[in-house]
Amino acid sequence: MIGVLFRRTIAANRVRLIACIVGLAAWGAVLPLVYANFGKTIGTFIRNSNNPLLEQFASYGGGDLFSLTGAMALGFIHPISIAILGVYFVGFPILSIVGERQRGTLEVLLARPISRHALYLVLLAVGALSMALLIAVQLGASVLSAQLSGVGDELDVTYVPLVWGMGWLLAMAVMSITFAASVSFDRVMPALGVTLVFVLVSYLLEVVGSIWPSAAWVSDFSLFHYVRTKDLLHGQLHVFDICLLGGVMLVAGAYSWIAFPRRDIAAPS
Repeated sequence: MIGVLFRRTIAANRVRLIACIVGLAAWGAVLPLVYANFGKTIGTFIRNSNNPLLEQFASYGGGDLFSLTGAMALGFIHPISIAILGVYFVGFPILSIVGERQRGTLEVLLARPISRHALYLVLLAVGALSMALLIAVQLGASVLSAQLSGVGDELDVTYVPLVWGMGWLLAMAVMSITFAASVSFDRVMPALGVTLVFVLVSYLLEVVGSIWPSAAWVSDFSLFHYVRTKDLLHGQLHVFDICLLGGVMLVAGAYSWIAFPRRDIAAPS
């Protein structure tokens, strides 16, 4: 039964997954191409301008267009990338639990010989595999684009798996928080609202901290701050970042594990 549920969950989300793959593949190829054609010229102009403010605003979330690693970091933290990934790490948990509850189909699903814990683990496994695939697609497209653009020699590909691992850990931390919200409400909108507020505030703190030196400390309160893509592409992995994101994922997952079986199936009214 668990195997059947796993396969049907993947099949039910295949259109969303394919759309995200296409979007991330296209986006992953863009910024290395932009860097190869315009980045060096723009970077030289900004550095020669001797304007610290201009240089600061040219950096965004730890990324820039003045190097290949900076361009890949920018692509990884850019709102387009977060929005596409968000379709899955926010949309999938919301629709899979509280969405089923609101439609009145969760009770029908759990009437089958499958426990709530088993359902949660299957959904978590599908989400984890999907996020691993999506992040790999974006990074693979960036590496391929850099090679085809003639700047691939500026990147040490042996460090790309570090970015993949930390990106996956961030996505799973946010997905675990979304699952926690999904098992806590009977309606989609409250669960979605709580999750989106958390993600948007966390992202805003990282952006503000990255472009405003006096407020750099606010980035420490953002989960996005702890995926330091540019550092990772230079082989600098921080153990604290792993512990923090992993800790958030485990705490949110533990809450979902405890709260989901203890909630009555409410909705529809």
